[in-house]
Amino acid sequence: MKKSTKVILGASAAALAVGNAVHAALYTPKKHNYDDLPEEAVDLERYVAHLSEAIRHRTISNSDPEKTDWAAFDAFHAFLDEAFPLIAEKLEKEVIGRANLMYRWKGKNPDLLPIALLGHQDVVPVTPGTEDDWTHPAFDGYNDGAYIWGRGAMDMKNHLIGVMEAVETLLEEGYEPERDVYLLFGQDEEVVAAQYGGAKDMMLTLRDRGVRLESVLDEGGAILPIGIKGVLEKQLVGIGIAEKGYLDLEISLECKGGHSSQPPKHTGMGRMAQVIRDIESHQFPARIEPYLSELIYGIGRNTTYPVRLIACNLPALLPAVKQLFKQIPPAASFVRTTTAVTMAQGSPAPNVLPQTPKITVNFRMMPGTTTDDVVQHIKRVVRNKDIEVEVLRCKEASAFSPTDSRAFKIIEEICLQKDRNRIVAPFLVMGGTDACFYEPICENIYRFSPFVAPVSLLLCTHATDERVPIDCLRGGVEFFKSYVRKSAMAE
Repeated sequence: MKKSTKVILGASAAALAVGNAVHAALYTPKKHNYDDLPEEAVDLERYVAHLSEAIRHRTISNSDPEKTDWAAFDAFHAFLDEAFPLIAEKLEKEVIGRANLMYRWKGKNPDLLPIALLGHQDVVPVTPGTEDDWTHPAFDGYNDGAYIWGRGAMDMKNHLIGVMEAVETLLEEGYEPERDVYLLFGQDEEVVAAQYGGAKDMMLTLRDRGVRLESVLDEGGAILPIGIKGVLEKQLVGIGIAEKGYLDLEISLECKGGHSSQPPKHTGMGRMAQVIRDIESHQFPARIEPYLSELIYGIGRNTTYPVRLIACNLPALLPAVKQLFKQIPPAASFVRTTTAVTMAQGSPAPNVLPQTPKITVNFRMMPGTTTDDVVQHIKRVVRNKDIEVEVLRCKEASAFSPTDSRAFKIIEEICLQKDRNRIVAPFLVMGGTDACFYEPICENIYRFSPFVAPVSLLLCTHATDERVPIDCLRGGVEFFKSYVRKSAMAE
């Protein structure tokens, strides 16, 4: 290359770098000209009492319906009827299947597509042997003045009772929606990858009646405080626009077996170890989905300079971001289908060679990756072609919902009206929700719980000492009331 060409290229690169630096220095976050959110009436004392009582109902689901205590669900339904008398009086209520609750609040204009607010009644059990580890008993709904303690406090009786409080209060105020509003509360969301769960039953019921939904709002995202001194001090509002799939595969080998005193060079477990090595050495490819670019960009453009340089150069940095995410396990889950070898089975005794060694591998699939894709991937990357692959349990990943829909914009608007010091961004939900079952009758499906809570409390979900801060509850009811008012309007 001629010297003059190198000089020109170098000067151009320097000019671009200077330009980007200046742009980043002068850049300010996007301003939103939303009106202030009207103050919503909330009976917080009533909400707290109802949430405590809701936790006392042991609505524990089980993958075997015969092992579910359906009497607990019946008692929970009776409690809801008593606690929310106007809902019981004015909304049409149906029990779909064994215990799924479907409420229909008729709107004034039957030509408008309905909206739906989802929730699930069930909770996970307390791990046997850990009952005494709880600060307060898991099903007492104890209120210490700062927190309400118990199973379901964060997942998700706070959400379900918050929706009911919002609707009850709107009815007290004489509000009438323009379009139908459905409240859909499933019985078994916590049963992992349930194929014929309560949410699907309710969706099929609506579809058979010719009902299509304008939007669905379920649990999933959250409001997380971010405090990095001198860099970023805001609240991050993550709106789940999709969720990963779930798959358990059992992989087995047929081996000769025999007495352990005369082992072959590689026993069945040794051969299975090679299978595991092949699987773990061939992770699924990573990709930066548009939602993640929006999320990173939304956070980056709100940081202080010079960190903001990253946001201003995001397109050029995406390959580096992808490589970085791949090296950090929690971050890797955002960019690829994850692979986790979780269980192994050999022989029934220490002195017996395994005849049918087995492993169980769990996958959380990115949207666009199917169960069949995973099975074919395993068969391709494992060198031992004698393996048998069996699907134990699966739920396909959801589709991505749009970020330019009316429903998404309403959630964003309410969150920013409530607090301008927020970043609203799309998000991929790692776990499963009931929302995905409604895809056949709805395109705009969002996952968001409007409660401000630190990550430390979110990690208590499904764990010991699950609890919810009382000071975050009012904001939940305020959000649900505003959401219904805005979403149930005509266009």
